[in-house]
Amino acid sequence: MNNFLYAIYAVILAALSIFTGEIVTFVMLGFILISLQNIHSTLKDILKAKSED
Repeated sequence: MNNFLYAIYAVILAALSIFTGEIVTFVMLGFILISLQNIHSTLKDILKAKSED
């Protein structure tokens, strides 16, 4: 379900960036969001491993 919501957010941001003409900003926001998602997943894995001990 979360991936579906992320796809919707990406489409909305893409439409907004095309409308305003800020394509580079959209690409940079995409990289930032992907990085934050990876950090979040890593922290969840660490928490899960710590709670199993």
